[in-house]
Amino acid sequence: MDRSLLKRISIPPYAIYASILSVGGFIYGFDTGSIGSITVMHQFIDVFGELDSKIEGLFVAMILIPAAIVSFGSGSIADRLSRTYATALGCVVYGTGSIIACTAGLGSQSQKAALAQAFIGRAVSGAGEGIFLSAITVYGIEVAPQDMRGRVGCLVQLLITLGQMTAYFVCYGSVNIPGSLSWRLPWILQAILCFLLTVAIPFIPHSPRWLVQAKRYDEARATMRKLGLDERELVIMQPETEERQQDSVGKSWDQFKSAFAPEVRGRTLMALFMLGAQQLGGIDGVLYYSPTLFKQAGLSSQSASFLASGVTGIVNVVFTIVGQVMSDKWGRRPALILGGIVMAAAMTTIGILYTVPNLPSAGNWAVIVLIFVYFIAFILTWAILMRVWVSESQPLQSRASVSSLALTVNWGCNFVVAFTTPIFLEASPSGPYFLWAACTWVAILVFAAWLPETKGKSIDGDEQDLGLDDNIGWLKEQLQRPPLSRRSTSRTVVATEPEKKADTEGKTTGVEV
Repeated sequence: MDRSLLKRISIPPYAIYASILSVGGFIYGFDTGSIGSITVMHQFIDVFGELDSKIEGLFVAMILIPAAIVSFGSGSIADRLSRTYATALGCVVYGTGSIIACTAGLGSQSQKAALAQAFIGRAVSGAGEGIFLSAITVYGIEVAPQDMRGRVGCLVQLLITLGQMTAYFVCYGSVNIPGSLSWRLPWILQAILCFLLTVAIPFIPHSPRWLVQAKRYDEARATMRKLGLDERELVIMQPETEERQQDSVGKSWDQFKSAFAPEVRGRTLMALFMLGAQQLGGIDGVLYYSPTLFKQAGLSSQSASFLASGVTGIVNVVFTIVGQVMSDKWGRRPALILGGIVMAAAMTTIGILYTVPNLPSAGNWAVIVLIFVYFIAFILTWAILMRVWVSESQPLQSRASVSSLALTVNWGCNFVVAFTTPIFLEASPSGPYFLWAACTWVAILVFAAWLPETKGKSIDGDEQDLGLDDNIGWLKEQLQRPPLSRRSTSRTVVATEPEKKADTEGKTTGVEV
């Protein structure tokens, strides 16, 4: 084979290492794809009893509250231990939780005791998830060259979707296993994956940007060579001043304060809003409860609803790959706005269809198609580009902290959606869809008004002035301005600075307000 062709198709080392670490995303996605199916398996019900909508919602969402709480400090953990070792710690904690949940109901436990143990296991797993998910996202952004950041940053999302798809089909097959192994198997597999990733961590190089932040410059140069990166990039990785470098290492409170410093405050607020809106748009309501949603739409048998969920997983993977290939060709801003419009329109239409009494078969099929339309639009835009925007919009000293803060908001909103979806569906088939659509429309308006473009911008140094912080300052100034007197009916002439200078030269110009 031609050597030039081999060179073109070879995978760069930084992509290989980022892919290995992104297995943490696979673990996260596997839980998302399996938990909704687990709770409706008759073998699960035999052990834990029939769960009402509130208990079911709480059980599914139980992993998210610890994840949100722990992720609040995960940026500091990643800055202290490194992105890779923080991932290892998270995997150990997550795997322990999976084992606790998996062993619930063994022996002579009562239903209440077994359910309590399963709740505890999911809570422990959530703590581990909160540690590693932020770290692997930041790692992918930091090891990638500028022109490949979008694609490498999408690796986590790709592995999440692969995990969801795999989980759907594992549950589709395991539901036919007699006995409790049917619902224990997904948790067994999660524990095994955590163990394997933890074993692999020592062989993965640290992020060179983290090494620079920790003043380990010689290691950073060696790591750049190992990752197949240009060592000249180290020059733009250097912190702007020694003071900023000291502020960014080993001081947790200072790190969080730096996330709201005047020069980055606007970007931080947008990051928090963005990852909150990502969940309030309803995506995890669809992912967690897809068997229930498809059953509501007319696929009455358990096997049919499970199979439809599996098809959802395939669509998820295929369009994540498409989005990953195209991510560095699209601007972040237009893609997020356009994707949001398609998502909101699909959710609004589904809500309207469910207000029709005795919806005919054609209407049910329209609902199923619109779920897939919503899903594809989300995958191509919001799923892929939001986490990339959050990481690449921040300078080095606040990147890990802002990423962890944004994930805290993300998981908090995720909990609200996961907990309330079965309750909403029981009360009103159309209610959840209208709510998710409304949240998405609001996000679109905010993005159209204030979201800056980050594609092609440097993630280090002064090139990161995106303009959003100036917009926030302008808005604050306008809100603080005293209103014009109502008694004044004449137009006011406001002189600008250049005009004041002109006045001193005998000129009279003004701007009418």
